[in-house]
Amino acid sequence: MKLYESAENYLETILVLSKKSSFVRSIDIAEALNFSKPSVSVAMKKLSKGGFITVGKDGAINLTKEGLKIAEKVYDRHVFLTNWLISIGVDENIASEEACRMEHIISQQTLEALKKNYGKK
Repeated sequence: MKLYESAENYLETILVLSKKSSFVRSIDIAEALNFSKPSVSVAMKKLSKGGFITVGKDGAINLTKEGLKIAEKVYDRHVFLTNWLISIGVDENIASEEACRMEHIISQQTLEALKKNYGKK
């Protein structure tokens, strides 16, 4: 199933938040992304229905195996692209913002080529 950029961002955000705290709630996601709680609630319902997250009775949001796989892939791309952009002289904040957009559209072939040549001068 092909996920949209917004769904990938939600999964990545859940992963990042879960690294900081064992209990992730919709409000945490809304605050992290600067989105409204109702928007996040709608997205969480869709991600839950798609089998990417589970939502406990206590409101705890957890990634499923499939959700974790996607979140880790997006996060790894983000970290690599951010570091690569910084290494070529892009400001850290700009690098992170642009990596966030690039991580969703870059092909695996291009990413592998960048990784292969990263650091070579």
